[in-house]
Amino acid sequence: MHTQVAIIGAGPAGLTLAALLHRQGISSIVLERHDRTYIETRTRAGILEQPTVDLMHEIGVGDGITREGMVHNGFYVRFDRTTHHLDFTRLVGGHATVYPQQKLVADLVADRVGGGEPLLFEASVRSIDTTTDGARLQVETPDGLIEITADFVAGCDGFHGVSRAHLPADTVREFERTYPVAWLGILAHTAPTTPEGMYCAHENGISVHSMRGPNITRQYLQVPADTDLSDWSDERIWDELTLRSASDDFPVLERGEIFDKSLAPLRSYVCETMQHGRLFLLGDAAHIVPPTGAKGLNLAVSDAVTLSYALGAHYLTGEREYLDAYSSTCLPRIWKAQHFSAMLTETLHSLSADPLDWQLRRARLTRWVESEHEQSALGEVYLGLPFPSPWQFPA
Repeated sequence: MHTQVAIIGAGPAGLTLAALLHRQGISSIVLERHDRTYIETRTRAGILEQPTVDLMHEIGVGDGITREGMVHNGFYVRFDRTTHHLDFTRLVGGHATVYPQQKLVADLVADRVGGGEPLLFEASVRSIDTTTDGARLQVETPDGLIEITADFVAGCDGFHGVSRAHLPADTVREFERTYPVAWLGILAHTAPTTPEGMYCAHENGISVHSMRGPNITRQYLQVPADTDLSDWSDERIWDELTLRSASDDFPVLERGEIFDKSLAPLRSYVCETMQHGRLFLLGDAAHIVPPTGAKGLNLAVSDAVTLSYALGAHYLTGEREYLDAYSSTCLPRIWKAQHFSAMLTETLHSLSADPLDWQLRRARLTRWVESEHEQSALGEVYLGLPFPSPWQFPA
């Protein structure tokens, strides 16, 4: 099998890239190691920035977002038993939309399958061999081993995928911070506590409260990184969520049936080597952000937009100028999102036993709720920085 672009991974990065390439007349094959049911039902958060929503409408997969997405103008912050709303839309325009990642993936899969474009499930890439002229992939499928040749490879296969491991070790430039905490997440049959998502800063650690509809909530607790999920009964989870979210201006947190639990470690990671020859890394293969601020999905889509422009220019002109500038074009937006996510993480979480830490965090939170200048700066990044455009590529 031969294609112009072999895309490893059917997540937001890979599927968005495939859709953008298809609309430019560039062929691609998407290889996904899981089955279709798994990627379309795997529970994932999903706060879409305004540029992401706009793009999905432009490529024709925005109907689900329009029908089921919940518009958010900002978020709530609660500390010292008082609730504050940060209305970013009023200050900077645009809005965020809550739409679970698995639903967006399902929309993109339906678009690709409906268009008759190749998407292979249960296809695990065993090896990647890139040369100056192209690439060759060995892929294990339910029907046996197949070989795919391509002009380029897009590695969209996540932090533990095979793509980044293919980079020569002496070329890789990485930055990483591992936080001593994780998020214990639940899905519950309860009504949302506030009309938009809420971060509660507490001396015990953060609690996060968001919605997945009028009667389902997604909520998180900061816990130690080495937490055993089995140690947390439903009653213990609700007790701690109630304690950390206690306020004098809203009703007590509603309790209900918990039907899903998960544990997610917090880390910041950037591989600045996002390309080597004919291989390009996108999304979690190249960078991980803490969940605070919900930037991961949107960064993956931004990478896809950037690479689609570069590949389009290459196939139109035969030049590699934009392809060679792919990493340097993506990284400024990535680092801005990393800074935003780290700043929110360090402000809202309890990461130190030092009493001074809580006082400094409270002072920053107070600035957020008192200053519209601070809110505008937060809102610009939270609602979505512009994606790189063709004319924004370095000369």
